[in-house]
Amino acid sequence: MTNPIERSTERAMTEQELRMKLNLLVRTGTILMESNADCNRIMRNLKRCMAFLGLPEEYVHIHLDYNIIMINISDERHSFSKYQRCTHHNIEFSIISRVSKILWQAIKEDWSLEKYEEELDALQHIHKNYTPWMIATAAGFACGGFCVQFGCDWPAFFYASIAAILGFRLKMWMGKAGVNNYVGIGVSAFVATILAWLTSFLSLNPEVAAAIPAFMHSNTPYHPLMACTLFIVPGVPLINFVSDMVSDYVTVGITRAFTTLMMVLAMSFGIALAIQICGIDNFVKDLSMTPHNTYIDYAVAAAISAMGFSTIYNTPKRILPVLAISGIIAVCTRNFVNLGPSNGNIGLDQGIIIGSLVGSALISIIATKLMHWHHIPHQVIAIPAVIPMIPGVLMYRALFGFIDMTGVVGELTVAFNYATKASLVILFIALGVAIPNIFVRRMIEPKSKRKLLKLLQERLAKQNDITKLNELSK
Repeated sequence: MTNPIERSTERAMTEQELRMKLNLLVRTGTILMESNADCNRIMRNLKRCMAFLGLPEEYVHIHLDYNIIMINISDERHSFSKYQRCTHHNIEFSIISRVSKILWQAIKEDWSLEKYEEELDALQHIHKNYTPWMIATAAGFACGGFCVQFGCDWPAFFYASIAAILGFRLKMWMGKAGVNNYVGIGVSAFVATILAWLTSFLSLNPEVAAAIPAFMHSNTPYHPLMACTLFIVPGVPLINFVSDMVSDYVTVGITRAFTTLMMVLAMSFGIALAIQICGIDNFVKDLSMTPHNTYIDYAVAAAISAMGFSTIYNTPKRILPVLAISGIIAVCTRNFVNLGPSNGNIGLDQGIIIGSLVGSALISIIATKLMHWHHIPHQVIAIPAVIPMIPGVLMYRALFGFIDMTGVVGELTVAFNYATKASLVILFIALGVAIPNIFVRRMIEPKSKRKLLKLLQERLAKQNDITKLNELSK
């Protein structure tokens, strides 16, 4: 029989190991939250982590908050709690994907706790797939792709891209310098809008237009103003907000919604200030809402935008062709459902709201299959693909409507009408991405549980074999 001192030492070791497991579990959740994973994905990974650590699910209590992860382990005799604050929130698709792979590998290969901890530590130094200037350039061309979606010609595509590249690079520099995120958004939106306005003189000023080559002349010189700041559009927080709300993670969802709202307000402030200083007229009310470029133009622009925005999120390079095709499918589907005989096009004529919902839902369903083929999270494929569908013309009409109000009856109604339509389109894009993923995940969850159970059984059998060999060797 062990003496009381030995029993005390054994208990202390057990508690030490339990605390280490709890710490690893909390760190896993914190890393995912800081990388902007949705709550459903965080909980799935935490349950997988509990299985790896050998923690009974019925004794573990988890509370997810946007700024803190809280986990408690308790049974009839003990209770241990661990809180960890989420100090920053950067969209890192590579980390989200890597955590999932680490957990499956840890279970399959029966890692030690020390090995798993080393892998978590390594995530702090994960390789960046793109340099800052590569990201800025790709994001800038993505905004140029937006400009084509709004109906611009290809010279205007490059003008929008140049303004966006410089504006986004400024935003990155300010973030690295420690400037408040919302201040950085407002300043970069202001600078990008000013630059886009300056490029319009290349086509609008007769003397300048006569001095430049014909290929630099644009018939849509104002379109770059609508697209040059869309690198700020918070697509990931917005879609995660809808996903979290639908999945009953209301607190986190509301926080993500307010974060999205603050980013949009900061962007709008920068744009509005530039518009006032430059004295830009409300040109956007004369722009057609009906796409008049060819489907090939829209397909190319959608591919550029999808790939460009994915670089901001540190998406693996190998998945870029998949994102290009996904963006083309989403945009072309949206246009086919949206357009129709009423506006001289071939399509179902169901309007932009329904078209955006169908386009985003279709690509979300496709992404649920692609994520298994390419071993990458659903949101890594779906979110960049639907971002080119953002309703920039409606957003600008709403912004100009509020800025130009002079007290005339009906002005407020018109501005709210545009704002409501733009909000509904964005909301339905988010719903289209989130809802199919949630239902499909529930359908395939039993299969994932069976896979996890099989791996755990194999791991236990391997451990038993090792124990028997050790006993025989004695």
